[in-house]
Amino acid sequence: MTEQQEASEDAVMTRIGQAVILLHAGDREEARNRLGEIWQEIGEEGDCLHRCTLAHYMADAQDDPADELAWDLRALTAADAVRDGPGEGPADPDGPGERPAGGSGRGDGRPVQREPRLAMRVFYPSLHLSLAADYLKLQRPDAARVHLARARAAAGALADDGYGNGVRAALARLERRLAEEPGPGPRPFPEQA
Repeated sequence: MTEQQEASEDAVMTRIGQAVILLHAGDREEARNRLGEIWQEIGEEGDCLHRCTLAHYMADAQDDPADELAWDLRALTAADAVRDGPGEGPADPDGPGERPAGGSGRGDGRPVQREPRLAMRVFYPSLHLSLAADYLKLQRPDAARVHLARARAAAGALADDGYGNGVRAALARLERRLAEEPGPGPRPFPEQA
């Protein structure tokens, strides 16, 4: 990758980050507008990490739960495209944490960069958590439970840091909310719950 390409990709992530700052500050409309402009530029075939990141935050900027779900599904699709990228085959969730580009060490003293598909693993708990919350908002608790289980299964990739602890806490909160929702089959007696 050339320095110009890297700078261009950094600029996209910087612009996404600026829109996210607006979103977190409460300016959902302006964040949505800016993210929409970037989405138009990168398109459906753009960089998978950009699409995943942008769609994940665009979902948070939506007012309609169905639109939020659509954007979160786009984020998951983009993450899967990184995971199953060309020439890599299916992702190995238990594969190596870091591998030098080209399969051998660099030998030039520069840090080894993580493969995108391995780095993406840390996002899956949050992506599935968002989908579970979307389905719960749309009164589809069974679909929410499916994605909550997927988020839990992927949570092993989370570090013991602020982000990981925040996602785990959100998982626990959503589990408590879902426990109050009727599920498939008969509900247990209170003493069996």
